[in-house]
Amino acid sequence: MIDLEALPHLPGCYLFKNEEGTVIYVGKAKDLKKRVSSYFQKRDHDPKTASLVQVVRSLDFIVTNTEVEAFLLENTLIKKHWPRYNIVLKDSKRYACIHLTDEKFPRIRITRKKVDNGSFFGPFVSAKERDYIFEVVRKTFQLRTCKQMPKRACLRYHIAACSGPCIGAISTEDYAEKVKRAASVLKGNSKELIESMEKEMRELASRQQFEQAMALRDEIAALEYLQEKQNVERQKKHNEDILNYIVRDDTVYLMLFKVYKGTLEDKQDYVFPFGENFLEEFLVQYYSENEPPEELILPEPLEESLTDFLSHLKGVKVKVTVPKQGEKKELLDLALKNVEIGFFGDRKKLEVLQSKLSLPKLPNVIECFDISHLSGTSTVGSMVQFRGGRPDKHNYRRFKIESVEGIDDFASIAEVVHRRYSRLLEDKHDLPDLIIIDGGKGQLSSAFQELRKLKIRVPLISIAKREEEIYVPGIKSPLPIKKDEKASLFVQEIRDEAHRFAISYNRLLRQKSLIPKIPDT
Repeated sequence: MIDLEALPHLPGCYLFKNEEGTVIYVGKAKDLKKRVSSYFQKRDHDPKTASLVQVVRSLDFIVTNTEVEAFLLENTLIKKHWPRYNIVLKDSKRYACIHLTDEKFPRIRITRKKVDNGSFFGPFVSAKERDYIFEVVRKTFQLRTCKQMPKRACLRYHIAACSGPCIGAISTEDYAEKVKRAASVLKGNSKELIESMEKEMRELASRQQFEQAMALRDEIAALEYLQEKQNVERQKKHNEDILNYIVRDDTVYLMLFKVYKGTLEDKQDYVFPFGENFLEEFLVQYYSENEPPEELILPEPLEESLTDFLSHLKGVKVKVTVPKQGEKKELLDLALKNVEIGFFGDRKKLEVLQSKLSLPKLPNVIECFDISHLSGTSTVGSMVQFRGGRPDKHNYRRFKIESVEGIDDFASIAEVVHRRYSRLLEDKHDLPDLIIIDGGKGQLSSAFQELRKLKIRVPLISIAKREEEIYVPGIKSPLPIKKDEKASLFVQEIRDEAHRFAISYNRLLRQKSLIPKIPDT
């Protein structure tokens, strides 16, 4: 299910997924909530969009600081996932940069490939703004653009658009100073230049030279664009992981940004119980299965022994950075913003569900069961766990039904509930805060009887598919919760995930049954 209320009014990227959890479309938005909501509120979509809406089952999103960052991130995500509903060109290029070459008299040019020496600035999402910036810098500092310097002055020199290094009209030292100032502007240090241009624009307007004033206005806007920090794509020669978290109610909500050579390519989020050394435990477990980056950006320092451990895994020294200011601190803050929006939008769903079901405490851990079969064959059970309002796939479980012949959903539910919670009791593990059964009163009754046998008292509900009615044990009528209310939508989301997981296991078993067995020889 897609909960539109969980989306923030902030810029970012959204990823639509199908029933299998595959990313089928990546989009960007100035306002995530408005943009995504429009897909499900409009009724006059074009055929392609209408088809997309029909198969969307879930979504993920990444918040960015600016719309420009969303453009850059969208480009990266499309190339990462190759979604079927996006226009993906096989020769898709990266956004263009402005290049100051490494020559005796450096030239300024626009390029998409960073294969030569010199300095690169960008990338630029908007070709229009890039061209404005290129022209302003080129004209202001009179830098050459010719690939080969001619032996005599060209038209650009005669119209004062080039300083004429080809004819010796400027010394190497003076030209190098112009290049240095141009590079400073391209890095975003353009305050003085903008101020002088604004003064010139006002003078032109006072003389009613409005066309020239408007041209200057556009050039100023392009230079101001340079001052906007582009945290999503930065020029780096090494990989970074950025990690931040929030601890609330004895639970850790953690976000990990994967940055490959300056480009944010992925985010991963985790929810787990708080412990005294939770960060150390997480890093050891995570990087024992995933290669550490060259640099790890964290909100707090690590013990030297842990840094040495990560370096040992990597094979080279891993740098641990705890930034206090600058772009790395901005990335750390951006990760924290995604934690706040991503996880605590989910907390609101938990609070609403707690209120609607009159639960004794917040249902931080929810487990949901579903049964799937094909005409009574390959019957399987699934259990998904939501922790902190989000799927915790590490704790998903699947069951091949062993004690039931033919079609008997009631007995099948009884079997998987018994197997799940007898095992938890045996291993002395914590029980969930809420149990959900996919089905009506019959499935609910079967699950309730098994829990009573095990002397387990955990809140239990079921949800019937047709009208999305929610039942509780001992009450014949469904609860007065409408299917479009937030609490019901959340329960539907959990149920749909359990159904998806059950079907995927059912398909796997059926595929295995179709593979012919090779007789012993």
